[in-house]
Amino acid sequence: MNPLLARLHSYPFERLTRLRSGVAAPPGLEAIDMWIGEPRHEPPAAVLATLRDSLHRLGTYPATAGLPELRAACARWLERRYRLPAESIDPATMVLPVNGTREALFAFVQAAVDSRHEPLVLMPNPFYQIYEGAALLAGARPHLLDTTAANGYVPDLDAVPEDVWRRCQVLFLCSPGNPTGKVLPLGYLRHALALAERHDFIIAADECYAEIYLDERCPPPGLLEASIACGNERFRRCIAFHSLSKRSSVPGLRSGFVCGDPEIIARFLLYRTYHGSAMPVPTQLASITAWQDDDHASRNRRLYQEKFDRVLPILAPCLQVGKPDGAFYLWPDVGGDDERFVRELYAREAVTVLPGSYLARAGSAGNPGKGRVRISLVPSVEKCIEAAERIRDFMRRNPT
Repeated sequence: MNPLLARLHSYPFERLTRLRSGVAAPPGLEAIDMWIGEPRHEPPAAVLATLRDSLHRLGTYPATAGLPELRAACARWLERRYRLPAESIDPATMVLPVNGTREALFAFVQAAVDSRHEPLVLMPNPFYQIYEGAALLAGARPHLLDTTAANGYVPDLDAVPEDVWRRCQVLFLCSPGNPTGKVLPLGYLRHALALAERHDFIIAADECYAEIYLDERCPPPGLLEASIACGNERFRRCIAFHSLSKRSSVPGLRSGFVCGDPEIIARFLLYRTYHGSAMPVPTQLASITAWQDDDHASRNRRLYQEKFDRVLPILAPCLQVGKPDGAFYLWPDVGGDDERFVRELYAREAVTVLPGSYLARAGSAGNPGKGRVRISLVPSVEKCIEAAERIRDFMRRNPT
């Protein structure tokens, strides 16, 4: 077996299962799960109808490059969403459908890293665990950029030493961030692009939460938007990842796409042709319906906005918690041992959240997730309110 497998850490959800092992929730109290970022809003009816109506297309092998109609739908959505010039995204050379961003993020690093040169893959800390696993199995070393309250949850690129930049092959950015919800400003993205140009690395922008934000006047900017603002109209060294899981509440559809530098897309397509990860045609057709419709994404966003508006007043008096810029997570400081908090909250209130330390790694300044928890506002509005009330009651009975 590949010896690099031994470098992988246990996945956060596996650790959570072990943490809750032997702990029983109170009898008669319905469990509320808020530990996983799995959207549970009603999927768009039109998307489901397209999927059902196209099941007869399962009798053909799909092409890895995807249907031209899907690539075009993705390109036109990008232009609408980020106010890009018309026809600035070439569907034939700049867009590649993928089976969700999780699979694509992992596969991309395998295709992008040259393991002969002691490569580094830079990533925020805490982070989506796929970044780390992808780097390790590609033969690279993760280099962590702590995001804390002290730096506004923004990776400090100016603090990265020159020798680290020289070895950097991929820089992961996530905006809105998981778990912090922080949105990276356009100027920050432009600065990152200047560094990529100077040091010759690829920026991999995980933008799967891009359609979930709390201020309708300020949709999060994207990497391709910043690239065009810099005059980089061919998106050199840029790859952006998008998904329908969060935008359209269809995580089981496993549908997303990557977009950016045509030379990188061409090489990634070659890798995926051998990887054997073509998207089924019914999934592609349903995805076209989803990317062509913006109204359902707006309705979906309003539900999350309502959850934050209803939940935060309940939790704010008892937890150090604030409203994020985007995504659907709360990232509160619980004032103590995050594992103990999670275990006892489940034992007493049947609410499950995720220890923040599971989403980060310890560095010279410690683990930036320690003492925090991630709360996913994915259940219904009513269940989110009930869970917040249970957390409030738990905190009142167990002050830190």
